[in-house]
Amino acid sequence: MADTLSARVGRIVSGSAHALIDAIEGAIPDAVIQQTLREIDKAVDDVRAELGRTIAGKHLANKRLTEQSSRHEELAGQIELALAQGREDLARAAVEHQLDVEAQIPVLEATVAEAAKREVELEGYVAALLAKRREMEEAFQAMLLARARGAEEAGASRAGAEGDRGPSVTRRVENATGAFDRLMAREGAPGLGGVDREKDAKLAELEGLARRNRVEERLAAIKARAGASD
Repeated sequence: MADTLSARVGRIVSGSAHALIDAIEGAIPDAVIQQTLREIDKAVDDVRAELGRTIAGKHLANKRLTEQSSRHEELAGQIELALAQGREDLARAAVEHQLDVEAQIPVLEATVAEAAKREVELEGYVAALLAKRREMEEAFQAMLLARARGAEEAGASRAGAEGDRGPSVTRRVENATGAFDRLMAREGAPGLGGVDREKDAKLAELEGLARRNRVEERLAAIKARAGASD
C-alpha cells in the first residue's frame, strides 16, 4: 500500500502542468483538466485516509507503550515489597512478568517511531498534492487568459478594417476567468472571483508568513552551526 501510494503521489507531483496544458490544446480542455483535478483529489483522499490509519495506529501503540512502562514500574515496586516480606516466590513471578514487559517495550517504541515518521511523510504528500493542484489551476487559468487576449488581438485587427472593435480585453478576460471559476466550482474548489478572493488572499498571506518563518529559522540554525565551528 505504502509503495503504491508513494508512487502515485510521485507520478502526479512530478508531472508538468504546462506540458499537460500543451497536450490538451487540441482536445477538450475542460474535460481533461477536470479529470486531472479529480485524480489529484482522489490521491489526496487516499493519502488522508492512510494518514488517519497511521495516526490511529500510533495512538494505540503509544497508549500500549505507556501502559507497559507503568506496569514495569509497578512490578519493580511489587518485587521490592515481596522480597521485604520474605516472599521470594512472588518476587520471582513478578520478575518473570517484568521480563515479558521489557521484551515488548522496544517493539512498541519502534512502532511509535515508525508511525510518527510515516505521519510526517504522509502530511508531506498531502501538502505536495495540494500544491500541485494549485499549480494546475494556475496553468489552466493562464491558458484561458492567453486565449482571451489572443482572440481580442485578432478581433482588434479585424475591427480596424470592419469598424467593429467587438468585446473589450477586460470583458474577454472576465469571460475567461468566469469559465475558470465555473470549472473550479464543479470540482469543489474556489474560483478566482467572488467572496472567496479575500479568504484566499488571507490564506496565501498566512502561508507566505509561515514560509518566511521557516526560512528565518533555518538561517538562524545555519548561522549557529557556523558560529560553533569557528
